[in-house]
Amino acid sequence: MEVAEVLPDFADAFAFEEFNEMQREAYRPILDTDENVVASAPTGSGKTALAELAICKALSDGGTALFIAPLRALTNEKESDWERFEQLDFSVYVVTGERDLNPRRAERADILVMTPEKADSATRKHDTRRYSFITDIDVCVIDEVHLLDSEKRGSVLEVTISRLRRLCDPRVVALSATMPNVDDVAAWLDAPEETTFQFGDEYRPVDLHADVRTYTHGENSFADKYRRLYRALDLAEPHIDDGGQALVFVSSRQDTVQAAKKARDEIAERDLSMGARGDYDYHTETQQLENDTLRKSALDGVAFHHAGLSKNDRDLIEQWFKEGQIQLLFSTSTLAWGVNLPARCVVIRDTKYHDPLEGEVDMSPLDVLQMLGRAGRPGYDDVGYGWIVCDRSDADKYRRLLTEGKEIESRLAEDVESHLNAEIAMGTVEHLDDVVEWIETTFYYRRAQSVPDQYGFGDLDDAAFDDALREQVSDALAGLEARGFVETEGLRVDSTALGTLASKYYLRLDTAKRFHDVATGEEIDVDAVLEAVATASEFDSVNARSAERDAISAVLSGQTVGDVDAGQRKVLAILHSSMTGSTPADLSSDAWVIRQNAVRLLSSLQAFFERFAEPRAANLARRVEARLENGVSDDAVGLTAVDGIGSGRASKLASEGLTTPADVQSAGVDGLVAAGLSDGVAERVVDAAGELPVVGIDWGAFPDSIAQGDNEMCEVTVTNAGEGAQAGVRVTVNGVEMTATEAYLSQPVEVPVGVFGGSESPMEFTVEVCFPDLPLLPVRDSRTVRVE
Repeated sequence: MEVAEVLPDFADAFAFEEFNEMQREAYRPILDTDENVVASAPTGSGKTALAELAICKALSDGGTALFIAPLRALTNEKESDWERFEQLDFSVYVVTGERDLNPRRAERADILVMTPEKADSATRKHDTRRYSFITDIDVCVIDEVHLLDSEKRGSVLEVTISRLRRLCDPRVVALSATMPNVDDVAAWLDAPEETTFQFGDEYRPVDLHADVRTYTHGENSFADKYRRLYRALDLAEPHIDDGGQALVFVSSRQDTVQAAKKARDEIAERDLSMGARGDYDYHTETQQLENDTLRKSALDGVAFHHAGLSKNDRDLIEQWFKEGQIQLLFSTSTLAWGVNLPARCVVIRDTKYHDPLEGEVDMSPLDVLQMLGRAGRPGYDDVGYGWIVCDRSDADKYRRLLTEGKEIESRLAEDVESHLNAEIAMGTVEHLDDVVEWIETTFYYRRAQSVPDQYGFGDLDDAAFDDALREQVSDALAGLEARGFVETEGLRVDSTALGTLASKYYLRLDTAKRFHDVATGEEIDVDAVLEAVATASEFDSVNARSAERDAISAVLSGQTVGDVDAGQRKVLAILHSSMTGSTPADLSSDAWVIRQNAVRLLSSLQAFFERFAEPRAANLARRVEARLENGVSDDAVGLTAVDGIGSGRASKLASEGLTTPADVQSAGVDGLVAAGLSDGVAERVVDAAGELPVVGIDWGAFPDSIAQGDNEMCEVTVTNAGEGAQAGVRVTVNGVEMTATEAYLSQPVEVPVGVFGGSESPMEFTVEVCFPDLPLLPVRDSRTVRVE
């Protein structure tokens, strides 16, 4: 059956001309009904086409499609794959981070592509102009719906789909490679029998032989990696020797590189014949690779693949692997979820990986099955071979996984208070009955009905089950109220400012409470800001390895450090060193992830300071955030607000005495050129500096002295020669605050200052202007008054 027969207007949107057997069985219910669809099919069987069929139907009806992909790397690949839709005059838009979002493009897009986290964020903010597009979705495709069982991300996907269905009730098409309990997912999504498909292994294009191989665990984890690598090469060798290909999954990007290097040496030792070595044209083509290490490796038919490579290099490696020049490929699990890149032999070398925030954790069973599903090349192999290499103690666990599969469970109960708080903050839950109705829309509710014993409900009849569920959600609500996230009056439920901020910034509830306590405390300085972030529960699982402890102590030597544990000390050390761009090599492996999370937390803390503290505290948090991102000193941080000035230029200009946008403007192009900038850059930087506030403080007729017992009311004028911005203006006398006000500083602001002739002399009056949303240093000016 040709695609052009079924969808003549969309034939060019598909990467093939004929539907396979699985697609032929499913296409009619997808195209002829508007019912929700749930389909489970083996990896490589072509289930992505079912998503594209549903998208084509929505587009032909003038609707909008949302595709939820499990990983950010895959959203970008979909944008590339679906250029076919662009050629048919349908627009595809990948929704990325808050700062990069183009609301106009999102609103006009025919196909939106998001991760579960981005879809969650968008639905939480659906009533804002930037995210209103999310309520106009006509079909929502969930790729790899078994992500519901992911420990970290499953509950996010679950509540997002439930929320989206309440907001705009789109058609839902849920796809999965492995889903033994497909009926539970169908019941959750209200998919009828005729659009619920469970395609078994007989639809797999190539039979799979999967098994477990063990190795002897030693005392040295580094040596263990090589024991597993040699085991993996033993399993791959006969296939490579026969002209086939092997795909070996390892736990990290760095490991893909190291394993490929070691494998090249080992292949030479074993005298394995690799076809790529004698191919002159291929050797010439490898010069296109941007990564030098990858180029050297690929010359011998061995390569590595991970999301950190450039798109050019990833594309070339994928192309050469498909063509057979690459016979041995080392990859992270990202490749298993995305690119259709099968191999005759797949080996999972690592079943555990190091997470900077969680320590050593087991690979998800879903990831393991997904990776094994890549074994076998349709049209080339009759059988694919998949192997799990693990410690003897784990062998039985993985053998059970291979024989029994993995039923999908809900993870909502593990974080139900946080998700309930988000619903209340959005206003979708307003009273106790809404709480119960909300939980009934979740996969958790359907799964608990299916296996009540596993979910703590025991052998209850329907009425008792509903009573127990009501009690459970009431307890969650009471917990939120006790901690100040919600307020209740009778059956009515409302979010507090604390609850709203926790939801808006995706904070764990313990972290939100901690930020609130810091914001309402007495002393807010850099140490308090850094400690609040380092002790956030998002970093609870960070651990300090023994090899890192000397570096941590060296960084924190001379710093004020409270009573924190070893993992929190590590986070503090990374934050302190990142602020000056001097992170020790021993801490660099985890620094990037910790820094990225810390930047997000600092942005959240700034919002807490704006709400519960004062503008100068919010400005302090913003400056710490900018220093963390740019690695510059405090006197240079204000320059990072100028477009065109990065960390290097900021430090260079600060060393020349130019530390503020006002200094940049005063220096002009000539001054910046003298400081080492080129003419073109200097011109752009001066123009950009003019787009920021330039504060002036005019004291007017302010007295130099006052008689004891007299008083005089004066007016100080705060001006701004640059662009307007929200500002906090504070007046102190001898360090004690007299007045504080907030204003949008676009026009001059008059600040009344009372001068009183008391017993204290002299009196130093200081006016301070700060910008809570900008990393500019506060502007201060003082006048001294004698009391005579």
